Order: sequence, then C-alpha cells, then structure tokens
Amino acid sequence: MTGAHIPMIRCVGGIVHDAAGRLLLIKRGHDPGSGLWSLPGGRVEPGETDADAVIRELLEETGLAVRPGRLVGRVERPAPAGVYEIFDYAAEPVGGALAAGDDAAGAAWVGRAEFDALAARGLLVAQLADTLREWDVLPRDQRT
Repeated sequence: MTGAHIPMIRCVGGIVHDAAGRLLLIKRGHDPGSGLWSLPGGRVEPGETDADAVIRELLEETGLAVRPGRLVGRVERPAPAGVYEIFDYAAEPVGGALAAGDDAAGAAWVGRAEFDALAARGLLVAQLADTLREWDVLPRDQRT
C-alpha cells in the first residue's frame, strides 16, 4: 500500500437558531479562516462525547449555554496536520448571554438577508453557505 496515513481530527459544530429564526455565527479569530464567519465549534477533547464538546465549545466561543440535539451532517475540511472531520449538531439555546469568547473575534445572530450578504462578499468560511443550504438549516427569519 502506498501513501501516508492522514490523521482525522474529530470536531463538532453547533447549528443554533434563535426564536426569530436567525442563525448563530462566530467570526473566526484564528486560522483556518481567520476573519471569516462560521458555525461555532471546535475539536473534541480526548474522552469527551460530541454532545459535551458542543456544550463546551459553544459556551467558550459564544457565551451561550445550549442543549445539543440531532446530528445534522458531517463534513471534512483540510487541516494543517490532517483532516478536520466535523460533525454538526442542531442545538437549542438555553441560557447565557451572547458574547464572543475564546478564539472567536465576534459572535452574532444572523438573519437570512445578512447571511446572504456575507456569502456574496466572500466573508463565510469555504462551502458554509452551500452546505447549510443542502442541509436546509439556513436562517429561517423573514427577509426584509
């Protein structure tokens, strides 16, 4: 067999909508994707379940407490030392106050018009808009 083993780095993301149907996004503070908007999330720590990682990562990055729900989808993205294998879960906000933290440079509830504007200006991480559209989890608020 030829080729080297490519390490898979397990990560999670949270797909969170508020009561108005807006989607929770963070502005990445570090690479990959520094300065671009993405779903909040990150690496699963050793011994941690995906649900625990979603709760921890969203609290660290957004200040919000969430209740993780169903797996919405899975994507792979290049990593400096392997491949990020990202499992994105629906999550419901249950407390806290929205504030960027940890490695997030910003955190916001984004409506559909704002999401589309970010996508048009190239300010979303690669493939985010297409993936969320495919999964039918784009912001659900009314366009204004």
